[in-house]
Amino acid sequence: MNIANWLDQSASRWPDRPALFQGARQVADYAEFAARSKVRALSLMEWDGVRPGDRVALFMKNSCDYLELLYAIWWAGAVAVPINCKLHVAEAAWILGNAEARVVFTDEGQTFPPAVLPERCRERDGLLPNEAEWVRPLERQVIDGLQHPVPRDVDDLAWLFYTSGTTGRSKGVMLSHGNLTAMSLCYPVDVDRVDAGDAVVYAAPMSHGAGLYNFIHVRHGARHVVPVSRGFKATEVFDLAMALGQVTLFAAPTMVKRMVEGAREHGYSGEGLKTVVYGGAPMYLADLQQALDVFGPRLVQIYGQGESPMTVSALSREAIADRAHPQWERRAASVGTVQSCVEIRVVDGQRQPLPHGQPGEIAVRGATVMQGYWRNEAATAETRVDGWLYTGDIGYLDADGYLTLTDRSKDVIISGGSNVYPREVEEVLALHPGVFEVCVVGEQDAEWGESVVAFVVPREHGTLSHEALNAWFVSRMASFKKPKKYLFCSELPKNSYGKVLKTDLRARLRNRSDPLAMS
Repeated sequence: MNIANWLDQSASRWPDRPALFQGARQVADYAEFAARSKVRALSLMEWDGVRPGDRVALFMKNSCDYLELLYAIWWAGAVAVPINCKLHVAEAAWILGNAEARVVFTDEGQTFPPAVLPERCRERDGLLPNEAEWVRPLERQVIDGLQHPVPRDVDDLAWLFYTSGTTGRSKGVMLSHGNLTAMSLCYPVDVDRVDAGDAVVYAAPMSHGAGLYNFIHVRHGARHVVPVSRGFKATEVFDLAMALGQVTLFAAPTMVKRMVEGAREHGYSGEGLKTVVYGGAPMYLADLQQALDVFGPRLVQIYGQGESPMTVSALSREAIADRAHPQWERRAASVGTVQSCVEIRVVDGQRQPLPHGQPGEIAVRGATVMQGYWRNEAATAETRVDGWLYTGDIGYLDADGYLTLTDRSKDVIISGGSNVYPREVEEVLALHPGVFEVCVVGEQDAEWGESVVAFVVPREHGTLSHEALNAWFVSRMASFKKPKKYLFCSELPKNSYGKVLKTDLRARLRNRSDPLAMS
């Protein structure tokens, strides 16, 4: 089962259906999409010597070429290694060496100095090869033999995803053709219906979750849209939604927050926007309420990890939009119910199941769970046991099956012998009308073991005080959980996927000379 078969079949069924767009401009239909991917696959095999199972990396910004290259890699039976384009060249080079990539595609073809590029890895630009130069000289039987994707088995490696590495060296998550198929089939069942007229906009990095949603839209013959900016701009998304209609996108909560701010500024209320699927970081209840006020019932939440991509749980648009439900606040603060291809349990420190309502580590089992970590047997053995993926996330299931995250296990603050979950502290502070963003971490404390520290981005400089935030907090939550310090800053450090870098914040606590953090 080669995942590239889906493009081959869609091109055969709907050759004239619009496929690839740069902004609102169509650049390829499905027949052209498949043909270009095939040309690229031929060049990989004939000119780069790529064989089934070889790794081919992409270190590029979002583009239509990116999608064509992904399918070329799979068409040739090789393994795609998408690398976050915002990484330093040295970090990307480490990934290339670890993956033993044969080829890396970049925007210009001259990103890596020769001394940095790993041995036996060739850099190429991501532009479409000239057909006369690359294809016509090939023997006819070679072309005939590649009319369809190279056969692959369900457990063969397809996507080697390197984790963001916010807490240490990245690990390569091995996702098979079967993993990607199962993940994709969950989408129309558990997340959102897909129609041929849909337009999926790649505003978040295609090296991560946004790129993974291409498969189900290819399967349905939908449109794939790369913004002209090749990234995220709220007003650009609004313009595309109004020009194209039925626009869907995957967005980190920070992106949704910026969309809300932009919509209010420009008087936009969701015209042409079908669905915003959000995930990858906490969406605080206050922010969700504001998004609903602006966009209406267009939001869906997913929870997953690179190790079980996009598929642990989902919170439906109906559950998010039903603010009249007596349990709405509790459900809206959750990450929804289990997706159809997996099962969930919450376990204690001995990995024994816990009853409803009791927090513990979240474990997942199912067809989407990774094959393991690339050439890292120790990490695989620790994380994947008897088919169960131990996520490192802390949460609990209620009696209705809704899963609520409290935090990453490593982020739980133990203060005076009591557990304090940063997420619940952040939820309370985020409700304050003067708070734009907030992140809570623990700081070593000689008396308490750890103390709670809140980094706060005010909506307006100089409008918040320690006393005001403390008064707000203790009127809503137990006093022992309140922050001992509030550090006001202009922004929170984030990676390119919108996740706050708590490691950076902890480093700021150790080095209080940082000008962005002022107590």
